[in-house]
Amino acid sequence: MRLTSCSLARQKIGRLAVVMLFLIPLSSVWAQLPTDQQKGTTSPYVVDAAWPQKPDYFKWGQMPGIAVDTHDKVYIFTRSEPAVQVYQADGTLLRTWNVEDFVGAHYIRLGPDGNVWTANINNHVVRKYSPEGKLLLTLGEVGRAGADPSHFNKPTDMAVLPTGDIFVTDGYVNRRVIAFDATGNYVNQWGQAGIEPGQFALPHSIVADSNGRLYVADRENARIQVFDTKGKLLAVWPNIITPWGLCLTKNDELWVCGSSAVRKDGTNEWLVLPPPDQVIMKLSQKGKILLRVPLQKTTVPPGKSGEVNWVHGIALDSQGNLYLGDIQGGRAQKFSRKP
Repeated sequence: MRLTSCSLARQKIGRLAVVMLFLIPLSSVWAQLPTDQQKGTTSPYVVDAAWPQKPDYFKWGQMPGIAVDTHDKVYIFTRSEPAVQVYQADGTLLRTWNVEDFVGAHYIRLGPDGNVWTANINNHVVRKYSPEGKLLLTLGEVGRAGADPSHFNKPTDMAVLPTGDIFVTDGYVNRRVIAFDATGNYVNQWGQAGIEPGQFALPHSIVADSNGRLYVADRENARIQVFDTKGKLLAVWPNIITPWGLCLTKNDELWVCGSSAVRKDGTNEWLVLPPPDQVIMKLSQKGKILLRVPLQKTTVPPGKSGEVNWVHGIALDSQGNLYLGDIQGGRAQKFSRKP
């Protein structure tokens, strides 16, 4: 679905230009406080309750994916129709498009060339679109799961390098990272199920920095693992956070959304669902916590503005504003650093 200039104008006229800001209170951590390794500088953010200017007839579903391009246009990927929605930083709706199976929407990314990438855990495919929504490339076979080089089984995320090389976290079943060249030809893969370094319990999200290092959110192992493009393990950062989503800015700032790393009572397993709390972190390239922002967790979805539950996607614009998407709340929200 696309909006005409007339419908956009009517949308603008019909809305108040009032931005309501609410301070996010610090949330308490379920079961136990964060360890010293999880602690860091805490800085409050405020939520823009009027963002975005979504038409009333759009019914958002779960909100797993959110990304920002170099012009601060915000792309959201929701489990509803239209699945892909593009907004200005001020909340103005620009355009939308649908996908074949919106229920399987997972992460959405912007490539270095401005093209849009999506991962679908139901259709088992990764797709590349133009910024206007034209389908350009499909990796995997629609509707067919597999573990060979040409098939995925519930792929979660993708990172695209300036060279065009593509790295996909084939996460929920195959527990691997699989690499392709710019034309979609298979290159290599690494990883398997496990808890040892280099193995994955669930490679849930992936980003790449300007030096080609790949950061993988190994969610169910409550750690981030760092690799080079050949699959060589460079670092393991355990027990900092249970990472759900990752975002790297053009300045190589690594942002993570998820929950505190808390073990289930009486076990060595990490508590992932339901998450004990909701938290955002900014990490250095060596895994040091530079900023820790606790968020208010929703009690009854969708909750109040500023609240999140199962926070899943994170992105930043050039002004440092944060954009979050969550599953249980089913919303995309914009947050700004408190002056």
